[in-house]
Amino acid sequence: MSHLRLALRVALLSMLTNGVLIADDWFAFTPDANATDTSAISLRSLNEAFAGEHGFIAARDGQFIHSASGKPVRFWAVNGPPDDLKGEALAACAKRLAQYGVNLVRVHGAMFDKHGETDLAKVRHAQEIVAAMKAEGIYTHFSIYFPLWFTPSADLPWLKGYDGKRHPFAALQFNPAFQEKHRGWLKALLTTPDGKTGQRLIDDPAVFGVELQNEDSFFFWTFDAKNIPDAQLQILEARFGDWLARKYGTLSAALMSWKGMTSPRDDLAQGRVGFRPLWNIAHDKTLRDQDTAAFLLEVQTEFYRGNCTYLRDLGFRGLIHGSNWATASPKVLGPLEKLSYTAGDFIDRHGYFECNHKGDNAAWSIRPSHTYSDRSALRFDPDEPGKPKQFVHPVMDPHYDDKPSMISETTFTRPNRYRSEAPLYFAAYGALQDSDCIVHFAFDGADWKVKPGYWMQQWTLATPAMLGQFPAAALIYRQGLVAPGAVLAEINLNLTDLRQLKGTPLPQDAAFDELRLKDVPQGTKLAPGQRLDPLLHYAGRSHVSFTDEPGRVASTNLQPYVDHLTKTVTSTTQELKLNYDQGLLLINSPRAQGASGNLKAAGKTMLPAMTLECDLDLAHIVAVPLDDRPLATSKRILLQVMSEEQATDFATETVDAHTKRITNIGRDPWQVKRLRGSVSLSRKDAVQLKVTALDFNGRPGKIIGTADKISLLPETLYYLIAP
Repeated sequence: MSHLRLALRVALLSMLTNGVLIADDWFAFTPDANATDTSAISLRSLNEAFAGEHGFIAARDGQFIHSASGKPVRFWAVNGPPDDLKGEALAACAKRLAQYGVNLVRVHGAMFDKHGETDLAKVRHAQEIVAAMKAEGIYTHFSIYFPLWFTPSADLPWLKGYDGKRHPFAALQFNPAFQEKHRGWLKALLTTPDGKTGQRLIDDPAVFGVELQNEDSFFFWTFDAKNIPDAQLQILEARFGDWLARKYGTLSAALMSWKGMTSPRDDLAQGRVGFRPLWNIAHDKTLRDQDTAAFLLEVQTEFYRGNCTYLRDLGFRGLIHGSNWATASPKVLGPLEKLSYTAGDFIDRHGYFECNHKGDNAAWSIRPSHTYSDRSALRFDPDEPGKPKQFVHPVMDPHYDDKPSMISETTFTRPNRYRSEAPLYFAAYGALQDSDCIVHFAFDGADWKVKPGYWMQQWTLATPAMLGQFPAAALIYRQGLVAPGAVLAEINLNLTDLRQLKGTPLPQDAAFDELRLKDVPQGTKLAPGQRLDPLLHYAGRSHVSFTDEPGRVASTNLQPYVDHLTKTVTSTTQELKLNYDQGLLLINSPRAQGASGNLKAAGKTMLPAMTLECDLDLAHIVAVPLDDRPLATSKRILLQVMSEEQATDFATETVDAHTKRITNIGRDPWQVKRLRGSVSLSRKDAVQLKVTALDFNGRPGKIIGTADKISLLPETLYYLIAP
């Protein structure tokens, strides 16, 4: 009877209870939130002694560089730090970020109060952040304006027509009084002397740059009469009328050229011409639509160019960029958006890998009764379960006009079980495409809390699967342990063709988060529009140029790298191989080797420097050198292991084959699925290399053996391999 009970107990330990694996399959992730100086795998040495040690960051030949040395630099970054950190807590946060390989923070918050007036308390806090991060070799990038942060009150003198309920979408780009206020925010941030040191941020090379506006554009769905008050629309409509009169001589002549096509807001007697909906502009492409797009492009570009000039005249030597937003048509309007960004120093974008998260307030929170779907990026799972594979992902990164490329907001959102794919995915493919900066969203809590704020949100970054995998991921990306791929597509886009709405053969498809997906009109189909095979981004790189010369596409035959029959993609460097049927990524370079995804399906995986086995269907095992030498000769190797995460007591119930409903959002601490498997280094001296298990903070524990055969411990994420 006792044997039967034991057998039943063993069986129960592997079963699901209300959608949650019971405790014996998981372990609590409980790092010491105060430990910042004792890690054996700290990456602090990758950063400068202090940010700006080698001058301001500049943009040259498609890369970010240190201006004093000319040396290229990539940024592994976070949106943060948490808003409430000050003093010693802020300094400790900076130390932790540097330890995990971060060398830039994007400070994403308003420098104004609810009335739109400069808030000097926020400016002083920004100065404190820069100083704390600078001390740890971390640069600061400022994002200070987002329309969703501002609801102008009724009849605000410099922004008329609002009612205290609507956000000022698009208005900043054409309202002169609003632009003057915006420049005041920038001036206060950059030129206010620090109360302690007297230093101004404008003079500090630790300031990487400034963003002119976040997630707004004439070419996104929010540019619509229902979002913009009449008093504001009239300003832009009058400007459009003047533009048309200069082009055609009179507005009547313009209307004649348009074959009489009118719009409900046209008022030719008052010199104003309205705007057709973006859907019609992108799909009908009439002469009126072409003129409209050309006008909007000109105004948007002038806004960015004018502010760049203003900041340079002010004395700012950091980097400046326009925005980072998607459009109502990636194929037709997307390249116009990118073209407007060339007024700045680099090209930015945003993109999220969502998990079909639905429910009240799902745009910014996780709550009981919400539904979601587990979704693998390694398999190209669609955003709508049951649909064909969707070859769209934020990591896909065409480079434009030989300018550096940043993605200033990106993450895999919770509660997707496949979220743990993200760090190595971004690191490996970001390095392959020679991306210049990846900014993970969002470092909203520095102490590994499941719920760092007032509600549980889907972006939290201080988790075992995300920040916990930064050490190896940051090394791969920042040190180029995966080499850039060959350029597989050179695309020259003719400027006249773009204004005539002929579009691009390589659109950067939208990857919205839930917050901004609500701005997309209901019924709109966000289908990928690629004409070139999008899998080229997983084999190599692509370059896009804007030119007056005839448009052309020069693309390499992908057949040696992309096999749609076997569902595999191999990089031109042969260092990355993705099986998107199994959901398995193999990393095989001289200085980084491992596997990510469905390791159970892979079976025994033999790589030149190591052999690994693991029977988990979701795990990530990678080895990287800590001394920048090849794995075959390195004297200090980090072996990093991860499975998947969830909050303690997180529970779901089945809705259908692809969808789950949350019944308990969970609580602290984080749980990690128990690890198992083995790793063997193939070096002749493997038996002479000791393997030390490290704790969650990277502090050395006991020696568990030698590198010729490492049996993975169920609760260990990091191992140090050294003589």
